[in-house]
Amino acid sequence: MKHQYFGDINDYLKYGLLRCFAEGGFRVGVCWMLTPDDKRHDGRKTKYLSRPEEWKAHDPPLFDALSEALARPDGRHVHHAEAKTVIPHARFFGAGVPDAKIERAAWFKQARVALRGSDLLFFDPDNGIEVPSKPLGRKDSSKYVYWEELKEVWKGGASLLVFQHFARVKREEYIPALSLELANRTPGSTIIPLRTSNVLFLLACRADHRARAKSAIHLLGNRWAARVWMHNTT
Repeated sequence: MKHQYFGDINDYLKYGLLRCFAEGGFRVGVCWMLTPDDKRHDGRKTKYLSRPEEWKAHDPPLFDALSEALARPDGRHVHHAEAKTVIPHARFFGAGVPDAKIERAAWFKQARVALRGSDLLFFDPDNGIEVPSKPLGRKDSSKYVYWEELKEVWKGGASLLVFQHFARVKREEYIPALSLELANRTPGSTIIPLRTSNVLFLLACRADHRARAKSAIHLLGNRWAARVWMHNTT
């Protein structure tokens, strides 16, 4: 995540999804996985805010909160999403992600402490889950969450939700393959891929959290039908 992305269309969908999980009964922990802003134009997809007749009805309080935040001089900053009214009862960890292995291990330990007590941990990396070309410790490895990190959180008793950009491959093949890999890394989980037209959210749900997940996905269907949907991996 970069501050420059705050409030764009993917953020609206992301916070809308997290609000459904919070209202479904999860104590949400958000690991922003912040990296420095750059000069690219990513994150400027905010035209939806000028079309309230099309977008506001999905989640009016959230739509208004993002509109108000982006109107401020410091509008492009994730601290606006940490207001109590945005994601109810959530915890947040916003330290920047380092590339170096030793610093990364210390960062991850701090994240675990800060988000302790959450039963759904959301990881928000720039790109998504690790790829072979960016091993841990290499430059820009900060843009990925690593399997070992996800496995450690899973062993700690939390369900997982991960932001994932689509790779440049066929999505109908990519989503089931990545879902299967996540299932193999999180024994006993139910994997639910939630996709939008632009990005993917992968949920690894624990058995004792399934009732809450069902409630959250029911809310999601009511509010965000045709914007966020479950991908069938069978």
